[in-house]
Amino acid sequence: MTLAVRVIPCLDVDAGRVVKGVNFVDLRDAGDPVALAKAYGEQGADELVFLDITASSGDRATMYEVVTRTAEEVFIPLTVGGGVRTADDFDRLLRAGADKVGVNTAAIARPELLREAAERFGSQCVVLSVDARRVLDGGAGMTCPSGFEVTTHGGRQGTAIDAIEWIERAVELGAGEILLNSMDADGTKAGFDVAMIAAARAVAPVPVIASGGAGSLADFAPAVAAGADAVLAASVFHFGEFTIGQVKAALREAGVVVR
Repeated sequence: MTLAVRVIPCLDVDAGRVVKGVNFVDLRDAGDPVALAKAYGEQGADELVFLDITASSGDRATMYEVVTRTAEEVFIPLTVGGGVRTADDFDRLLRAGADKVGVNTAAIARPELLREAAERFGSQCVVLSVDARRVLDGGAGMTCPSGFEVTTHGGRQGTAIDAIEWIERAVELGAGEILLNSMDADGTKAGFDVAMIAAARAVAPVPVIASGGAGSLADFAPAVAAGADAVLAASVFHFGEFTIGQVKAALREAGVVVR
């Protein structure tokens, strides 16, 4: 059975506004998150992802309000991540209106969080967000045989953790979905890292969302061919370069089943 590929806009939220930059720097304002989410729902987006990019230092109450307002206006699945540290944080976001919760840094620091959240809320609610970058031989490359390293802090800090091994372990702990973001490609519009997607697909029996690098309509089909169950993009949607419908049409033309 072939499952339909999902097309997902990602909204990076900072202090209640959607922003977008290149490799998480030089951010520029992209609009109101609730208004954008509603527009994407009307365009035919299959899901939405909200990432609170300043959650560690910002005011979490702002994000909870954004999630609640969005859930009242948009009736497609909503994944929210950023600043999630405990199973209680999962609970608060799910109660605010999120359908799934993304976790990154806290799971690296304490992998058992994935098991705790999965046992409490179900694996379908647990999304592991992986910000990965390519590494060269030597240094981190010595500890990352796949050639891909997990990073934190918006890709600025390496961990010497092999991204593919981490994905495999996280699924065993209870992660029900992988949001795989190429930090090298993020915001560059140079295309998805298909080798990274294929490596993740080889070890992950759960859905893989490909993120980072979408720049043209032709970029999405290769990500699916490499093994992505969903394709995610941000700036190309926020700044009107093309629509959800155009992405789905391009995927259909490439022989991909979409919703």
